[in-house]
Amino acid sequence: MNRIKALFKIEYPLIQGGMIWVSGWRLAAAVSNAGGLGLIGAGSMYPAVLREHIRKIKAATQKPFGVNVPLLYADLEEILQIIVDEQVPIVFTSAGNPKKWTNFLKTNGITVAHVVSSVKFAVKAQEAGVDAIVAEGFEAGGHNGREETTTLTLIPAVRQVVDIPLIAAGGIATGKQMLATMILGAEAVQIGSRFVASEESSAHQNFKQAVLETADGDTILTLKELAPVRLIKNAFYQKLQKLYQTCPDTEQIKQLLGRGRAKSGMFEGDLNEGELEIGQVASIINDVKPAGDIVREIIDGYFLELEELQRNLKYRF
Repeated sequence: MNRIKALFKIEYPLIQGGMIWVSGWRLAAAVSNAGGLGLIGAGSMYPAVLREHIRKIKAATQKPFGVNVPLLYADLEEILQIIVDEQVPIVFTSAGNPKKWTNFLKTNGITVAHVVSSVKFAVKAQEAGVDAIVAEGFEAGGHNGREETTTLTLIPAVRQVVDIPLIAAGGIATGKQMLATMILGAEAVQIGSRFVASEESSAHQNFKQAVLETADGDTILTLKELAPVRLIKNAFYQKLQKLYQTCPDTEQIKQLLGRGRAKSGMFEGDLNEGELEIGQVASIINDVKPAGDIVREIIDGYFLELEELQRNLKYRF
């Protein structure tokens, strides 16, 4: 029995990433209804907005769902209390130390997974008592690890040092990529970028189209002095590059970044001055379709590739 399926009570070991400005209740419900695990992205929500999304997803699905919570959230205590009050069954924490809040969540009957980008933090997450770990390679979009460890390297390295269920993330959008990470030691995948280009995602249509047009090399990991983020190279990025040529201090970088660039780009569709967070895998995303179709396409692709691999191994050896 797959441990992730058993832990989250889901049909397929596929989790939709809880992305800011993209992962509202519609997307999460669609993924859960298709047999995966949908996550609401709390990182872009005020407490009252999160409560609304939780109540709407409960009306839209009878399947398990969860909420992704960045632990650097300004209203963290209020957010977590809402999650407890609304009886959310699963929480994925990220961008912070899980030690302080994991016990609080588990004491309230919530299953906890934590996102890490290194072996060091995987060990710390296990010691903190989380139920599962998401190991995310630097191919992933959005906020990322400073280590720049690829998924291909990170998954087997984490697998060697932890014994709790392991979820792979970063650079995964197809059944073939899912199979590869499972071979490396993952028991499930978390997929973000592919679901940006879904009908139910709350991303602006301009941003969805930009994702479809993104080619190999069009994304980059930058802003490492603040919080590393992978984004599409656009006019804002070019301004950032010019600033870097002057050897700026952190305050100058913060001043250029300002506030609300991610919302402006991904949610409001400003392709020039917005922050367009997406993973490297965007270069192979070619269409926008219902999230349920994406889930089925990935799972079907996984089994087709598994059968092909088994046939190849049989005849080659």
